[in-house]
Amino acid sequence: MITPKTVKEFLDDVASNSPAPGGGSVSALAGSLGAALTSMVCRLTVGKKKYTDVQAEMESVLKKSEELRAKLTTVIDEDTDAFNKVMAAFGMPKETEEQKALRNKAIQEATKLATLVPLRLMSLCEEGVGLARTVAEKGNKNSLSDAGVALLLLQAAAHGAGLNVRTNLAGLEDQRFREDARNKATNIGQIIDSAVAEAMQKMIK
Repeated sequence: MITPKTVKEFLDDVASNSPAPGGGSVSALAGSLGAALTSMVCRLTVGKKKYTDVQAEMESVLKKSEELRAKLTTVIDEDTDAFNKVMAAFGMPKETEEQKALRNKAIQEATKLATLVPLRLMSLCEEGVGLARTVAEKGNKNSLSDAGVALLLLQAAAHGAGLNVRTNLAGLEDQRFREDARNKATNIGQIIDSAVAEAMQKMIK
């Protein structure tokens, strides 16, 4: 469940000496803002006579971008929760061999979860880039820069999440999980970079 906070409260939390919310939650927020800007461009396009030929498509994109914004927003707290679970696992007792084994198992499980959350964020950002690219190409031209900012925010969010994925993988013993997660993060990052670069090239020509 999302904890209601003002922007200032969230920023104060990030700026504090607490390690969470940190880069993962901030990345999710960046993605949420990118989706929100995509929705805004859609709303500034729908109903305009000049864009009647793309109205149905913009309405469809708007529905998807709002659903995406809700998903991205939930990741803000999910990332913090996943990090706290990792810290809780590290705080388990380790005086006996049995305790050490239980602690290590808990750390591995919590770290996998903390890796899957940013991986999901990257996938959501990939979806968001596709939507933002559509509004950049077909939406209200007066809001072209807003669509561009949406693309850049979603790209930054994905790469921020990718950093978290790679950081978490270093502590995992499951080699297959590590390889699969690393490959997925790399592939998504490359797809997003290519899509954003192409969109930006069209926007600034």
